[in-house]
Amino acid sequence: MKLHIEHETHYEYSAPLQYALQHLCLTPQGSAHQEVLAWSLRAPAPLYAQRDGYGNLAHSWSLARQRHGRNLYRGSVCATGLVATHGSPWLEDAPGDPHPALYLRPTALTVADERLGALGRAHLAGTPDAAAVLRLAAAVRAAVRYEAGVTHVRTSAREALDQGAGVCQDQAHVFIAACRAAGVPARYVSGYFHSPRAAELASHAWADVCMDTTARRWLSVDITHDALMDERHVRLAVGPDYSACAPVRGVREGGGEESMRVRVLVREAEEQITLEP
Repeated sequence: MKLHIEHETHYEYSAPLQYALQHLCLTPQGSAHQEVLAWSLRAPAPLYAQRDGYGNLAHSWSLARQRHGRNLYRGSVCATGLVATHGSPWLEDAPGDPHPALYLRPTALTVADERLGALGRAHLAGTPDAAAVLRLAAAVRAAVRYEAGVTHVRTSAREALDQGAGVCQDQAHVFIAACRAAGVPARYVSGYFHSPRAAELASHAWADVCMDTTARRWLSVDITHDALMDERHVRLAVGPDYSACAPVRGVREGGGEESMRVRVLVREAEEQITLEP
């Protein structure tokens, strides 16, 4: 499947922005699952590319007040491209990627309590297989129903489980915490999902589970849809949790009140597209 993606984050400020620094994980990479046919990334200032500690291709940009320049009152970060997906849920680490053991360490968003530990051990005892991973995903989906607006980006796995509701980010965090508590490395995946009948799911999150630490082989599972990753998914970045691989994160000084609009469109494309330079 060829998927055309448009992702725009637009900012407006009530006062001059004195300083801004952003880190962007908005560039997909090729793998057994996907081929990046075209991609363009634009920001209000020059972009600097770097490979982060998790193997993602990330970019940063910064803006400082100029004595004789015009301060920023508005601006946009825009990612556009075409990705061909092949549907394979299996992945192997690239040379230089961190060892899977890194993804056994708890984070503030994925630290497990006894309930999360029991959930993971109930489904991943022994050597896990794909069926066991899917059973855990179904159990998490049942424990944390999908409901928008009841959590935020700093909601932890324990808090989402307490609440019994959340979005894809929360379901992924609960799933990851349960895996790690059972001794199975798991990592967070940010990306896109093609769902013509549910546009709000275009920006999506799911998880990878390491099924073979020696071969560094991973199985990618979508907890929200209770399924393995397929051709509807486009991967952007991975990390221990959302905070490590958020599509856009940053800091600013000045600007007063901030207004932000996000538009994400994922559609099937039959023809190659030409991107603006």
